[in-house]
Parts: sequence; structure tokens; C-alpha cells
Amino acid sequence: MSLRILFMRFGIAAAGGALMALAATTPAAAGDDREDHGRHERLVKGEVTARSGLILRSAPNRGGAVIRVAPYGETVEIFCQTQGQSVDGNRLWYLLTDGTWAWGSARYIDTWKTPRWC
Repeated sequence: MSLRILFMRFGIAAAGGALMALAATTPAAAGDDREDHGRHERLVKGEVTARSGLILRSAPNRGGAVIRVAPYGETVEIFCQTQGQSVDGNRLWYLLTDGTWAWGSARYIDTWKTPRWC
């Protein structure tokens, strides 16, 4: 088998694999929002109560890397809750879905209802 044919077969296989991966990550067709709707039903809204802003971290503890600071009064979406490092006696941390998937201490977030456990 020539090197040219081998490269052509490899390219076709790689392109096919890329298309399969893309199809697996592409959202549902327009008008079919059942899966997306279910995701939003699981989210809980909350409001940041830390006057100087809430530091959002990469882990549910004060040692996690700082992702960003959520300003006072910002409405956040909470995916789930877990126990982590205590902040002023509160061990709960919320995983926020603001595009960064960062953790915020529940001590400084008032929720509309109780988030599910992670």
C-alpha cells in the first residue's frame, strides 16, 4: 500500500471520528428542547449577599483558585450543593452554572429553594 493511500485512509478515519464527536456534542434539533428543559428545572436561583462581592472558587474551600468575584445582588444559578470548608459556621457550598462552573459559599447566597445535593 502506498504512503499516499495510507494518509488518505487515515484522513478519512480522522474526519469520520471528528464528525461523530461533533454530533455527540451538538444540541438537540430546533424545537426539541426536552433535554435542555430538564436541565433548567434542576437549577435553583440565588442572590449574592456578600456586600463586597462573593469570591467564586475552583473547589468548595477557601484554598480553591479564584475564578471570579460575583458582585453583591447578582442573581446566580445553582446546579447543586455539597459540604466543604466552613465559612462563618456554614459548611455548604453551591456549584454555580454561570459559564465558569465555580463554587460559592452558601453563607453568602440566599436561595429561592433548596438546591439538590451533588
